[in-house]
Amino acid sequence: MNVKRFFRLCFLTFALIISLASCQLNSNNKSSVDIVVASKGFTEQDILSELLAQQIETTTNFKVERRRFTSALVTHNALIAGKIDAYVEYTGTAFTSILKQKVINDPKVVYDKLKQAYAQQFNLEVMKPLGFENTFAMIIRGEDAKRYNIQTLSQAAEYTPQWRGGFGYEFVEREDGFPGLAKTYDFRFAKPPRLMELGLIYRALLQKQVDMINGNSTDGQIARLGLVVLKDDKQYFPPYEAAPIVRQATLRKYPEVKKAIAQLSGKITADEMRQLNYLVEGELQDIKDVVREFRKSKGLVSPKDNISNS
Repeated sequence: MNVKRFFRLCFLTFALIISLASCQLNSNNKSSVDIVVASKGFTEQDILSELLAQQIETTTNFKVERRRFTSALVTHNALIAGKIDAYVEYTGTAFTSILKQKVINDPKVVYDKLKQAYAQQFNLEVMKPLGFENTFAMIIRGEDAKRYNIQTLSQAAEYTPQWRGGFGYEFVEREDGFPGLAKTYDFRFAKPPRLMELGLIYRALLQKQVDMINGNSTDGQIARLGLVVLKDDKQYFPPYEAAPIVRQATLRKYPEVKKAIAQLSGKITADEMRQLNYLVEGELQDIKDVVREFRKSKGLVSPKDNISNS
């Protein structure tokens, strides 16, 4: 009987030790993270999230966690709820999808209005843009552009009765997406557009399941696949400058973060972003390595980069 009680006591003591160790480990893990940056869930966003993270980690003493979400709204809600501290958003997306404002085509006006509204409504800081714009791109096959001598969306309107569009779900529903585009250019497709996941949309165009798709102007696949982006000659789409958005509470608590992120202002051109996307998607290079090499090319490296590589 005493033996049973002894083993039971040993078991309970062991379980208690494991439980306490687990709690201590979780506490240490939580406290070891100072800043959380996020991505909206596609390649370019993953790259930009990693860029923010590396920039903060190598210029401050803060530990940064990376998280991945699925859309602008979900990421924005996580930001205002304090679940994350920063992410990169596109000004046109924030202005029309988050603030629900009418489209404005002047980039400076959009940025100024966005910066003011985000500070007042959400206590968020819209920092200076990174230097490139990732606007919606209406894309057709290169062979069709050559055959019909099409360069603009106005020219493409003539052929839409013979074509079928293939668009992402969000593009079809957004204020600045397909409904307004169709009215502006008088698109009259033979059939309703196919709703598709963005990961499948380029394949569908190449396989001639659809004839026009929406993409992003910095997609690395455009040039690689011989596709053509049609010029938005009526300037329908608003500006989509990539800009970091950070919680003001985070910047007050960690002022070094603002200085670190500010160093990225104007550092990325559209061609450079397209190349970064291609290195990850086309050549399957590791995002951390791609970002580290880009930062090196821009003179953004620090002694901590050498430590992380060793």
